[in-house]
Amino acid sequence: MTRHRPLSLLAALGLVLGLGPALAETSALTVTLTDGVVAPQTIELPADTAATLTVVNAGATPAEFESKQLRIETIIAPGQTTTIELQPLPAGSYSFVEEFHENLDTARGTIVAK
Repeated sequence: MTRHRPLSLLAALGLVLGLGPALAETSALTVTLTDGVVAPQTIELPADTAATLTVVNAGATPAEFESKQLRIETIIAPGQTTTIELQPLPAGSYSFVEEFHENLDTARGTIVAK
């Protein structure tokens, strides 16, 4: 599933004020972890664009968002949310997993930079 998000207020303000593409070209993405289920399992973002990834743990147990390719590993308590700042990614696919449930197919996902 592809999620298209409008420009954030900060990015839009950057465009209006002429602060340039560095501020304006940021994607905002969200992934929800619920006791071994990652939603959405595929996250798309523009290549070579910084992104803010919000990770929500909607489950009853702790969750660990991990991407070895992106060198990210963070534990999120039940009911909590964290944000991860992604550097601009070259075009490609980057896998991630909710590691506490890594034996489940539903706990795996991919970030696709196009």
